[in-house]
Amino acid sequence: MELNGEKINAGAKAIVKINVGRLPSGNQINLNTFVYRGKKSGPTLLVLAGVHGDEINGVEIVRRAIAGGIFERLTRGNVIAIPVLNIFGFINFSRDVPDGKDVNRSFPGESSGSLASRVAFTFSKKILPLIDFGVDFHTGGRSLYNFPQVRFSKGHPQSLEMAKNFGAPFSLASKPIAKSLRKTGIEQNKPIIVFEGGESLRLDGLAIQKGLEGLQNLLYKNEMADKISEPKTTAVFENTSWERAPRSGIFVWSKSSGTPVKKGEPLGFIGDPYGQEKIMIRAKKDGYIVGHNNAPVVSQGDALFHIAY
Repeated sequence: MELNGEKINAGAKAIVKINVGRLPSGNQINLNTFVYRGKKSGPTLLVLAGVHGDEINGVEIVRRAIAGGIFERLTRGNVIAIPVLNIFGFINFSRDVPDGKDVNRSFPGESSGSLASRVAFTFSKKILPLIDFGVDFHTGGRSLYNFPQVRFSKGHPQSLEMAKNFGAPFSLASKPIAKSLRKTGIEQNKPIIVFEGGESLRLDGLAIQKGLEGLQNLLYKNEMADKISEPKTTAVFENTSWERAPRSGIFVWSKSSGTPVKKGEPLGFIGDPYGQEKIMIRAKKDGYIVGHNNAPVVSQGDALFHIAY
């Protein structure tokens, strides 16, 4: 395997530094890419995190996998692991790059485009051609908590099979977003699933644990590593919907993510700051809560509960 002009032989490992730009101070920004090669030939798995710089759970999952030597025990095939793709956002505790653009809405990118587009282009040109399939680790947005889950491309059997092999508590079918890495991967016949767990700028032990377990399950199911534990089954859902705030106020939830709910069941309430009004939030469908809002104060129309059914 050759990456950025560096050759990595079977049975070897390497850290390849790929330049993606520089800070205004002049400091060079390099993409640290960890490459692990098994002694026997096999598929190449991408393990990616930090596409959004403030989504730290994914970074921690990949960091622990590297530090724990998970990829050094390959029975066949290869792993390319990137703990932080959006280094600019990571430095600034931001989802986006400094110009406000989202790397995951910029694929496959352009060499002369915006900063986000250039990061995406570097990845698409140097990394994507080498892989066969991948996992992209994410978290919920600010104040939005996601129960550990995998999102796979709707109507794409390979992606569904990957989601089942990963074994997260929930697997949700969703249409790939235009110019996202998942969309670009499918167009190149390289299925990529997205793991979501926890919320941005906050480490979550359950999300990290389930992400590591799923990664090891995926390696085992593809005969790339020995079994560590018995892979879990996943609950697959074809549809999701959001329960939104009917008015602004103080939001108190009584049902959290991971919980089954029945239509009409109370999930929480919104009250005014003066104790004069209280509006109950009820489930509109039977299903499972796969995400909820942790913000104490919400505005009318804000997303409160994500229900899978």
